[in-house]
Amino acid sequence: MSIPPLFAAATLALMLLAGCSAESGPTLSAPEAFAQARAGKLTLIDIRRPDEWRQTGVAAGALRINMVHPQGVAGFVREVGAALDGRRDAPIALICRTGNRTTRMQKALQDAGFTNVYHIPEGMAGSPAGPGWIARGLPVDSCETC
Repeated sequence: MSIPPLFAAATLALMLLAGCSAESGPTLSAPEAFAQARAGKLTLIDIRRPDEWRQTGVAAGALRINMVHPQGVAGFVREVGAALDGRRDAPIALICRTGNRTTRMQKALQDAGFTNVYHIPEGMAGSPAGPGWIARGLPVDSCETC
């Protein structure tokens, strides 16, 4: 059974409007990312804004690198590279509120030559991909002065 072209086009348009990608990269659930970060197998990076970090706290052990960088995406990419000591093959997992922004920034990092970038599609607050870091009861670090 084939999918009618109009249906396929409408589905793709809705995915793009929702901030999704037809070709998302590798993902991890929140518990998988936590376990791997805790075991030292990857670096967890929270890409939200400081006001969001203050509101919910930050995933325990995550680096805080605001994707809304004064120098745009290129500045964000440079900051991630600096945090990883220039190792573009280092495993990293990106988290945001609901997974939409991590999809975009995962692609930006991959386009810049990072080769081992995961995103956590359920995010901190949950999404259709899962209940989220907070609802799963995973630990958070307070960020009152971010």
